[in-house]
Amino acid sequence: MEDFIVSARKYRPTTFNSVVGQDHITSTLKNAIKMGQVAQAFLFCGPRGVGKTTCARIFAKALNCSNLTADFEPCNECDSCRSFNESASFNVFELDAASNNSVEGIRTLVEQVHIAPQGAKYKVYVIDEVHMLSSAAFNAFLKTLEEPPAYAKFILATTEKYKIIPTILSRCQVYDFKRISDNDIINHLKYVAQSENVQADEEALRVIAAKADGGLRDALSIFDQIVSSTGSNVTYQQTVANLNVLDVNIYFKMTDSLFGDDPTASLILFDDILANGFEAQHFIAGLAKHFRNLMMAQNQSTVRLMEVSDEIKQQYVAQVGKIDKILLLRSLSMLNDCDFNIKMSNNKRLSVELCLMQINANYIFIKNKAAASAKVRQSRE
Repeated sequence: MEDFIVSARKYRPTTFNSVVGQDHITSTLKNAIKMGQVAQAFLFCGPRGVGKTTCARIFAKALNCSNLTADFEPCNECDSCRSFNESASFNVFELDAASNNSVEGIRTLVEQVHIAPQGAKYKVYVIDEVHMLSSAAFNAFLKTLEEPPAYAKFILATTEKYKIIPTILSRCQVYDFKRISDNDIINHLKYVAQSENVQADEEALRVIAAKADGGLRDALSIFDQIVSSTGSNVTYQQTVANLNVLDVNIYFKMTDSLFGDDPTASLILFDDILANGFEAQHFIAGLAKHFRNLMMAQNQSTVRLMEVSDEIKQQYVAQVGKIDKILLLRSLSMLNDCDFNIKMSNNKRLSVELCLMQINANYIFIKNKAAASAKVRQSRE
């Protein structure tokens, strides 16, 4: 049986242009190489799975590439690039600070810094999860970071910048990586699916992207999981079932219940949701997001702010046309308060039920008030 390689490794970017969703970082790094203004130390920080270590490796490879492309990308053909791709480079060192966080590991690195590079311009040190270094290790590293040899470059990566001591931060160029947008993740998943001969619904990929919460590595891991479970045809329903995610149609149905005349309809539907194993907090967060999308659907200029397919956008536009704008805003505020308070509640189910009943009571009150006003106006006429 052929060895399986997870998508996060198989489709890991090898050039700046193939990095997803971090154009502000990659363009700056390429310009630094182009202008010959490469700093001694860099700090790449941001959420997990957004390309920090990947960019560090590409940058390290590009610094020693002897045949950069016209776009200042590593050529992947010269001796330096080939040795790097084969994990045999003598001039690029990677250290995982999570498992090598003692002062001895840093002292060994400091001793290596004084050895000149072999057949290359720079020696590049990539230290991942640098926030895990001990205080003694940081202090041992500080002097070298402040006055390194001209050929030494340091690229530090972390998910927790606030744990880096100020004296280290002040000696680095800091690059903040952002969460990757759902649309960028979806486009990359489409490319992976096509490469793997997998048929995938766009709505299924959108569910995966939402679940990944801005992390491309997480999205690729989830994609592999779904493909392993469903085969080469990834559908929306299968994805929702496998990831235990509430179908968006449930939220449309719940909204219709909340803005209807039957005060028990939303409670019965919520009971069905709980019976299917979904948590109250998960539901209320999803309903708040649904109401936020409804608010965006009120105006054509804000429809684009919804990260949903065009078909679902039309459903939002159709539903919001039946709802009073002031009532929608009040309801969204109630859901937001409930989402905030439910974390401290001992009876989460009751908290959600109270919120649902309040929204429905508001709707009935406003409807009856409008009907009474109309009746008064009619009697005066």
